Parts: sequence; structure tokens; C-alpha cells
Amino acid sequence: MKIIILGAGQVGRTAAYHLAREAANEVTVVDVNDELLRDLQDRLDIRTLVGSGTQPSVLEAAGARDADIFIALTNSDEVNMVACQIAWSLFNKDSTRIARIRSADFTKHTKLFSNEDRAFAVDVPISPEQLVTEHVVHLIKYPGALQVLDFADGRIRLVGVKALQGGALVGQQLKQLPTHIEGRDARVAAIYREGHSIKPEGDTVIQHGDEVFFIAAREDIRLVMNEMQRAEDPVRRVVIAGGGNIGFHLAQTLEVNHQVKLIERDPRRARRVSELLSNTIVLSGDAADEELLLEENIDSADVFVAVTNAEEANILSAMLAKRLGCHKVMALINRPAYAELMQSGSIDIALSPQQVTIGSLLAHVRRGDVVRVHSLRRGAAEALEVIVHGVQGEGRVIGKRIENIPLPEGTTIAAIARGDQVLIAHHDTMIQRDDHVILFLTDRRHVEAVERLFDVPRRHAR
Repeated sequence: MKIIILGAGQVGRTAAYHLAREAANEVTVVDVNDELLRDLQDRLDIRTLVGSGTQPSVLEAAGARDADIFIALTNSDEVNMVACQIAWSLFNKDSTRIARIRSADFTKHTKLFSNEDRAFAVDVPISPEQLVTEHVVHLIKYPGALQVLDFADGRIRLVGVKALQGGALVGQQLKQLPTHIEGRDARVAAIYREGHSIKPEGDTVIQHGDEVFFIAAREDIRLVMNEMQRAEDPVRRVVIAGGGNIGFHLAQTLEVNHQVKLIERDPRRARRVSELLSNTIVLSGDAADEELLLEENIDSADVFVAVTNAEEANILSAMLAKRLGCHKVMALINRPAYAELMQSGSIDIALSPQQVTIGSLLAHVRRGDVVRVHSLRRGAAEALEVIVHGVQGEGRVIGKRIENIPLPEGTTIAAIARGDQVLIAHHDTMIQRDDHVILFLTDRRHVEAVERLFDVPRRHAR
């Protein structure tokens, strides 16, 4: 596919990295900063172009006339929307146009993007800030989870959790799980032990410290989590560092059912946020100030979430909150190397806007009718929701039992949404037309093989 990316910031670089790794893609990145582009070109096999995405001559030089996908990821909503409009008006009405839209003033007015009379030619508006907020809300709803990912409109969830001593299944074989959750069903899709993937089989013993990804119906998630670790108490008290877009929307979402405090360094922003929130206590101060955290009883907080614009400040304040007795701390960290380092140390969960966002982009790039993609383990693994098309007797999937489908190594069909039914996949489950199949790939390099397996002849599904 021919893909144009506007913006070589953190999100744009991550998108370029993921998309350029797939040999079939031709990626061009456009940015006004030539230093960022040079650095990106040294790392990836891509084309770069210096210039503004709102200039028709720049877009034409980037190849907008025959681009399959146009992705505007600059820090400016206005630039992204105008660039998409120019790409549609002057060059290629058949391309899919994706734009990063940060401001709620735009996203709450769906008519701007989603109907025939839309003001801007944006097919898919995405907001990393909103996606991160939803990600954190899921983690707070399921204490103990490392990741909670939705499929089939939220009816099926893939959950990553660390197995800890005290969990009912820890120290036992996987085949004991059905007897533990009698009357319910779940599937362990992947196990990571000391950073390495372990194939989950019936005689596999769950060990303390394993990172386990399982899939289950939404209503069964807590039941299965209790098999991996002792049930944690529900989260009641949350402290948020940072009153920007993410911090504000997170407080707004959580204040309905939780006790929320928000710490914002800028007094004017703190005052503005306090006027917009109903039940959140807003404090003007530095979240890395030990005295302030002690005064606000950080040791009695269930969760501390650092989501300021400075990742160093997020790391320091989260580490301090943990040392002062907060039960669980999360920090927004942009650089993958930092995130991996911190999550293996004193920070419980490193939040990566790029990793949360990339799935929304990949769903529109994958061949076949892929409706949902989640990037996992810093992009090494992937989970897909694919709609099965075709007729009986054609292809290698429809009418076949899972045990007879030639899945690539490390690939698991974990669940199926069939109409209103949620089916946890087993070896003898048969795939039918129009099934929504959820797959887990421990190695995303096998994505193209999975795409060929589902054998939809269109390269560009939407």
C-alpha cells in the first residue's frame, strides 16, 4: 500500500515504524522539521519530504494522487483536517484519510466528519488522548490487569495479567482452568515467561511471575483474573498528576464513581479545570513535591496516574508516589526504551500513547476485513478481529475446524463472535461465514500470512 504520514512526532514515528516494517508498504513521511526526518530515514526504509501538509504542492510531491492511505498526525488539529480536505479535493477521493484530532470541541461534533455533508474529508478521526483515557479507565475497572482490550463491541475482552502466588491456577496445569470456572469459558492465548513466549498447552504449568493473556466474555473477566492472582479491592481513591487533555478527561470520567484528586502545576490551568469538573478536588502544585503528596495522603490512594506533558516528571512523580505508599502507580512515557525500563522497576504500568494509538491505524491498513487491531508488548505481538467472508468450500477457513486450519507459528484463534453469541475457541470449533474471529499473534511478522489465510481479495477493505 502507498501510505503518506504527515507529522514526524512521537505518534507519527511510531506509525512509520510499524507500517514500514511490512514489506508491501511504501511509506512517505512529511514534516517541516528536516532533522526529525533525517533521523527517521536513517532508521527506516522510507521516503521523507520536508514541507507543510497544508501546501498542495507538497502533498502532490509526496504522492497524494495515488496514495491508498493518508494519515495526518501533526500536533495541530487544524493542519490535520485541512490536509485531509486538500488531499480529497485535489488528489484522490478514493484514499482513506485518517486524522489525529485532539480537541473535544471537534470530536463531540460528529457531523464534522461522519456524514455526507461533513465539513472535513476525514474518514477516521483518532484521538490518542481519548484512547489513553479509555485504556486507563479499563485498568482501573480491573485492578491487577496490565492490559484490557475490547473486541466485538466490548462483548469479548483480551486481558493481560501477571500471575502471582495466591491465584487459584498458579502452580497448576492449564487444563485445570475449566474445572475452576465451571459453567464459564475462557482461553489462555499467550504466556510470556521472563520475556519469552511460552506456547499455552494443557500441561503447561502457570508459574509465579508469568505474564498471561487470556480471552473471555466481558462478564467473566474478574472470575478468570482471580485464577491468576488474588482479587484486589476495587479502586476508590485516584490521584492524577497533570490537568492537560488526558488528565482532565480522565478525571471527568472517573469522578462519577471514584474519589479523585488532580494536581496541576499551572495555576491558571488548575483554576480552569476546577471550574469544569464537578466532584474532583483540584490542587495547584508540583506532583513531584514530597510534602504535597504527604499532605494529600498519597499512602491511602489506590492509584496514582502521572499524565503530564513531561515524561521525566511523570516518571519521577510516579516513583515518588510509590515510595510514599501508593498502592499502584502509572506513568505516561513516550519513549519505548524508558517505558520498558520503568515497568520492570518501580512503576507498575507504563502508558504509551503510541502503542495505544497504533492499533487504530493498523485496522485500516490490514488486508481483508479487519475491524480491530491491538498492538501488544511494544509492538512485538498483535491481536486482530477479522470478519470471515466467502462461501463454503472456498478458502482455507470457512467450514474448517480450528485444528485443521494452517495457522502460522505462535498464532492462536482465541474467540469468535457469531451474531449475539460469544464462543471461546477450542480445537474442534468450526469457522462459519460472517464470524468475527479474534486472533493472537505472539510474533507480528506473521500478520501477512494470517491475511493470506483469510483470503479476502481486496487489499484495501475500507
